[in-house]
Amino acid sequence: MTLASAAEADRSTPVRGLRPVSGKAPSPAKADSRRWWGLAVLGLSQLIVLLDSTVVNIALPSAQADLGMDDGARQWVVTSYALAFGGLLLLGGRIADLVGRKRAFLIGVAGFGAASALAGAAPSPGVLFAGRALQGAFGALLAPSAMSLLTTTFTDPRERGKAFGIFGAIAGAGAAAGLILGGVLTQYLDWRWCMYVAVPVEVVVLVGAVLLLDDPAGRAGGRLDLMGAALGSGGLVAIVYGCAEAESRGWGGTVVPSLLAGGALLLALFVLWQARSPHPLLPLRVVRDRRRAGAFLLAGLSPVATFGMFLFMTYYFQVVQGYSAVRTGLAFLPLTASVVVGSTQIAARLVPFVAPRLVVVPGLLLGASGMLVLSHVEAGSSYAAHVLPGLVLTGLGMGATMMTVMATATAGAPPRDAGVTSAMVSTAQQTGAAIGTSVLNTLAAGETAAYLAGHPGARAEATVHGFTTSLGWVAVLLVLAAALAAALLTRPRERAAG
Repeated sequence: MTLASAAEADRSTPVRGLRPVSGKAPSPAKADSRRWWGLAVLGLSQLIVLLDSTVVNIALPSAQADLGMDDGARQWVVTSYALAFGGLLLLGGRIADLVGRKRAFLIGVAGFGAASALAGAAPSPGVLFAGRALQGAFGALLAPSAMSLLTTTFTDPRERGKAFGIFGAIAGAGAAAGLILGGVLTQYLDWRWCMYVAVPVEVVVLVGAVLLLDDPAGRAGGRLDLMGAALGSGGLVAIVYGCAEAESRGWGGTVVPSLLAGGALLLALFVLWQARSPHPLLPLRVVRDRRRAGAFLLAGLSPVATFGMFLFMTYYFQVVQGYSAVRTGLAFLPLTASVVVGSTQIAARLVPFVAPRLVVVPGLLLGASGMLVLSHVEAGSSYAAHVLPGLVLTGLGMGATMMTVMATATAGAPPRDAGVTSAMVSTAQQTGAAIGTSVLNTLAAGETAAYLAGHPGARAEATVHGFTTSLGWVAVLLVLAAALAAALLTRPRERAAG
């Protein structure tokens, strides 16, 4: 279904995504109001999922000391969430297609809130790891359900662009908001509140979803592909786990290469199985479209920039510049604001009228320029003169890029595939972020060690050298991604009128 046909369908059918009141269709004004309030509910759910993936970073030292974790175990606070979330997204998207998006969304919201309470009350490291894993598992059901509800609710191209602009801005702000909130809660309350904060928010989302959301596509039918779920989830978990272990074990040895090779083999078998399964977990028709496949690819490449920058700049602010946890979060505020502007004021206004590549290519090049600026930061650099311009350029470029990529990947997807298509976007983002962050972290560590070998005692300068070298390679990656976007993201053919 093209954007034009989607718009035509939207004009000829009742407003989607709304519950009739007393069996009668709501008035156009009331329907429009309810639909946008529904968008707020979906955006809030996405915010808390993404916020929870970063809020724990600043709280981790306090949690480690409180629960008596050793250094080798502390990574599982982050890794257990990433493994469950990234490995189960495809399965969560297909479950949403089979049981209904709203039902899956409500289960995901309730489960995520309960898992957050468990993690916050954890008396031991094992319970904390389990709570974080459950957060990731329910997030893998919540996230694709939310995006597919958004896709099937806003079908008009102009409304879709505006809705995805708001949704993308919320998503982009989630990571930075997590750093700010994590710093405030840890510094002034307790690290456990970084877990508890999701509970009241999920209660609000749950009530709002019951009142404002409905599943216009209904139940898709069919059966769950258990073999495909095992192969796909197993392959993704192996790859994400391998990349997470590379930070501590390195890329040599036998563990990390074995995990990556095993994951690649499982994914290859997954593709072969999907081609012959009568009820595939990921119908190959979803990825055969060149434009959609290009959007999935870019969804995996783009987060490398933002996640790598968050990782390095957080350490730069706290370790090199000596910022407090709260001040570090506040230092990221200009980035958050620029992501919002890039999503809602640039991309959302252009997407309905121009080919996606005309937004994504400049956005990626703008992000590359921001990375290039940050790659020249030194240990004694001024925040206003050297760091701030890089954050703003990166935020504008990546905000415009990610919103457009999400809208492009999900545009025209049949209702029966809306959940799995949305899950593919999130899967690409999580996998790309995990792989990219691990590669960049390893590169930075090597550059830091090499610098120290030639400049003994210059620890701060060596650390910054490792960070800036990695950010320079990110700039190169974004330029290459822009070339791919120019080749793959073309505007879909619109049907001739009359």
